[in-house]
Parts: sequence; C-alpha cells; structure tokens
Amino acid sequence: MEKRFYSNGKLLITGEYAVLDGALSLAVPTKYGQSLTVKEIDQPQILWKSLDKNGAIWFEEIFELNNLKPITTLKDLDKKTIKETLVCILMEAKKMNPEFLKSKTGFEIHTQLNFPRDWGLGSSSTLINNIAQWAKVDAYQLLWNSFSGSGYDIACAQHNSPILYQLKKELPEVKEISFSPNFKNQLFFIHLNKKQNSRDAITNYRKQNFDEKTLLLKVTQITKKMIAASTLSKFESLMFQHEKVLSNILKVKPVKERLFNDYFGAIKSLGAWGGDFILVTGNKKTPEYFISKGFNTVISYSDMVL
Repeated sequence: MEKRFYSNGKLLITGEYAVLDGALSLAVPTKYGQSLTVKEIDQPQILWKSLDKNGAIWFEEIFELNNLKPITTLKDLDKKTIKETLVCILMEAKKMNPEFLKSKTGFEIHTQLNFPRDWGLGSSSTLINNIAQWAKVDAYQLLWNSFSGSGYDIACAQHNSPILYQLKKELPEVKEISFSPNFKNQLFFIHLNKKQNSRDAITNYRKQNFDEKTLLLKVTQITKKMIAASTLSKFESLMFQHEKVLSNILKVKPVKERLFNDYFGAIKSLGAWGGDFILVTGNKKTPEYFISKGFNTVISYSDMVL
C-alpha cells in the first residue's frame, strides 16, 4: 500500500525577519512544492531517495528502522549534513508520536521537488510538513523541535491561498485572504541565482540593535496597507517603505540600490536578504531587462502563486 503527501512551497511578501518577532505578514503558497511517497517493504529498514524536479536522485540513504542508524558512511560533507538533518526530523517526529515507525516492516520513501533545489521555495519546510502528515504530528511543533523559524512556511505548506500570518504568544495565527490585486499581471518574481542561508541571515538580524516594537508596528501597518492597495503606485510606495525600514535595521542597502539601480519599476527583497527571489513591478519589458543582467528565472505572479 502506498501513501502520498504533498506540501506547497512558500514566499514571504512582507515581514521578512520581523515575522519572527510577531509582525503581521503576508505570505503566499506557490504552485511549486514537494511530495513524499511512502511504500511498505518487508525488511526493517527505511530506503530513502530524494529526487529533484527531473527525477534524478540527489540524496540516497538506507536507515535501520528501529534506531534510524544509517547503513552507509557518507564522506560528502553536504550529504552528511542532509543525512543528519533528516535523522533529526524523524527522531523528533518519533518523540512526538511514539507509534511512528513502530512496525516490523520497513518503508521505501521517495521525496520529489517540482522546483530547482536552489530556488529557496521551502525544500525543508515542505519536507517537515510532509513528514508531520505521515507521522500524524503537529508540523509547527516538529519545525520548532527540529530547527527554529517563524512557521509561516509551514502555514503556506498547508494552505492553498495567500495568508496573513502572525505569531501571538509564540502561537501561529493564520488567516486565509483573497489577495489578487488588479495589477497582479505587473508583478514578477526574479531569482537572484543564489540560495540564501536563512539561519545565517537570522543570526545577523538578531545582532542588530533596534526598537523591536517600532519595527513590528511599522511592518504590520505596511502589510495591512499592502493587501488593501488598489493601485500599482500605492503598492510600489509600500514596497519602497518596507525596504527602507529593513535596510535601516540590517545596515544593508536595498537590493535595487545594490544591483538594479537603473530599473524602472519597484523592487523588494523576499525572505532573507541577499538571495533567492525578489518581487518586482514592471511590464512586458521586465523579463528582457533581468535576462540581460544574467538573471534568467523570471516568473509572473500568476505562474508562481497558488
């Protein structure tokens, strides 16, 4: 018998960094995500294969079922880190549900992304949400037991429409909203050709000295105004305000100033500054501008957002 689980990828439109401390934030689930397929096998092992969007194996390991001990010794440092992360998630899921993996038969597991691994759309959060579904445990708690983070990515994994996300007393509040502005055909997502390490970026944010209450208030107000914006110019103004607020705190120039000073539209970082996707406003000339600068992944709002 085969079971299949699926989770949506994510993009954080407002509230990067500040979402961790309780700012109201706008997030969108993407049409891209990750599946996890579970098949029972006779031997007491977990045969794990992670596939990329083309079906090629990028990680493979066999674990003993009872203690999750790997059968092989991986020399590759990246693969070793992936293995340790995976074991950590599975062990935490077992602690949360002692019945999980408590069987005499083992499992063949296939995970598959339908987006490139370096896109930063949530290969970890979609995996955690899929494992949580399989283990029948709370995905937010599994995330926080295994790593850290605000949990907005878990909310996107579970919801099929844009959401407002906020941590209140360390508990997630999620509200599905209808966010389909009449100018959405003038919104694009551009990949910056590198994946940003969220944990490093969060560490840098935590080192800064600023008035947290003021930041949360400003970002929450921008989020509320953004979802209500009826014109592109109002939306662009709010994108600019958001960039300015975070730039002052992070002591980093906004991405438009750094890389695209001659671009005619507005540009906003998404998530950890310095990598992954940016949101830009523009027109039919937008793709050729970014492609001419060497940024070939240009995706329209409608093609990206669920």
